[in-house]
Amino acid sequence: MRDLVVAGGGPVGLAVALHAAAAGLDVVVREPRTGPVDKACGEGLMPGALARLAALGVDPAGVDLHGIRYLDPRHEAVARFRAGPGRGVRRTTLHAALADRVEAAGVPVEQRRVDLVEQREDHVLVDGEPARHLVAADGLHSPLRRSLGLDDPGPAAGRRYGQRLHVATAPWSDLVEVHWGPRAEAYVTPVAPDLVGVAVLSAEKGPLARVLGDFPALEERLAGADRTAVRGAGPLRQRSTRRVAGRVLLAGDAAGYVDALTGEGIALGLAEAEAVVAAVVAGDPGSYERSWSRLRRRHELLTRGLLGATRRPLLRRALVPAASAVPAFFGLAVDQLARPA
Repeated sequence: MRDLVVAGGGPVGLAVALHAAAAGLDVVVREPRTGPVDKACGEGLMPGALARLAALGVDPAGVDLHGIRYLDPRHEAVARFRAGPGRGVRRTTLHAALADRVEAAGVPVEQRRVDLVEQREDHVLVDGEPARHLVAADGLHSPLRRSLGLDDPGPAAGRRYGQRLHVATAPWSDLVEVHWGPRAEAYVTPVAPDLVGVAVLSAEKGPLARVLGDFPALEERLAGADRTAVRGAGPLRQRSTRRVAGRVLLAGDAAGYVDALTGEGIALGLAEAEAVVAAVVAGDPGSYERSWSRLRRRHELLTRGLLGATRRPLLRRALVPAASAVPAFFGLAVDQLARPA
């Protein structure tokens, strides 16, 4: 009987597999898609995320990032990372680097999905095959979360969506730029010497060209450059009623997600990967629920607070001017986001 089956071969699922292998567990990853798998995301790794990847022996290629710049048409605020640089990394590059490390660790990856999960007292049946535990890391709209009755749909109001494309132009800054408009934010992240990623978060589903019209200065800078196809994701806010059900544990976006506003998704997912394996090794799956809540507490407070403010037009318009007027406070907030979860 295997110790662990990981459903989902994205970055978090692969990180779970690496931690499990390092702990001496017999682990397999099941992922129906061939990699590397792309996804609409901001592609900026915070310093804390880089540190966790380095601990796994993963060093993806990209462009060093030294902080965050908030901009609106008349103001800007800059905060530089104090704990070392982050890195702009294409999603496919990150996935490939993790997959190579998993292969080197000798962890098998099966091109199949997990369909049927049956709980037993001392094991779980995964499509009829016994395993001691199952980790569901199958993404934002996790089919396993739904099939296990752990999905919490929540209210439809306030849902947001993300879209991303790449633009063939040399980066003009070593910072992640966040352009604030009346109804959306546009994130510009250098990911290669000749490429930037542009991700937009909005309550609107698209098209992206219309939403980018809220950012004329950014559009002018990007004018004439080749652009890739647009990828979308959402609604971003997903909730689970709990993260542990018997011998099944949820990790990464499958465990719940608030918003991409703070850029902490990968850092949190990597922290959860380590915590979920620690719970399995300890023979105490329920302890992961407590670890998950502890890891998420700071992130959820920051993200929900910022989201709440930005939904009010007056507060939204005041956000960048306030960050510019009180740079120490802005720097403190960025430091909280940059440090390891």
